[in-house]
Amino acid sequence: MRSSPLDIVAAIGLAIGGAFGLAGTFVESAELRETLWTIDGVALVVAAALLTMKYQRQGNDCVAAGFLTFVAGESLLLSGNAAGLEASVPSYAGGISLWAASLVMVSAPKTFALWMRLTAVVAAVLFTVSAGMILWGAPLLPTSSPLPVAGYPFLVLTFIGWIWTLLKPGR
Repeated sequence: MRSSPLDIVAAIGLAIGGAFGLAGTFVESAELRETLWTIDGVALVVAAALLTMKYQRQGNDCVAAGFLTFVAGESLLLSGNAAGLEASVPSYAGGISLWAASLVMVSAPKTFALWMRLTAVVAAVLFTVSAGMILWGAPLLPTSSPLPVAGYPFLVLTFIGWIWTLLKPGR
């Protein structure tokens, strides 16, 4: 079975989101970081919205709700981009909390391969710990290392798995 055009758009959105999101984490220029993260956020919202509809049509409500929750989390992150790193921390904490919840929801059913579900859960744990630290007063920024930066590669690995699932022949 061939991938539908909307699956391809979702896969492109995930790829753009992963690439631009990681790139934005490591650039020095605030303006470039905010631009990369805005492109990343819009691409991920589009991809997750399409995946919400796909899995809802398939009757996989938990996965669909997980992608819908990801849309909400990414929207919070988008709202903080123009404010700069320090000012974005409240929306960032909310956004990564929703990311964590969404990753668990998408990974709970056996819809995706085990390795994808494991990378998603690792990312969810790292984002949950990061959000908790922020809420308890730790001076973490979205670019702080080791947390929350350690969660981003696991999130991107999860995206790669979702892309592979969308595009693999003979699904």
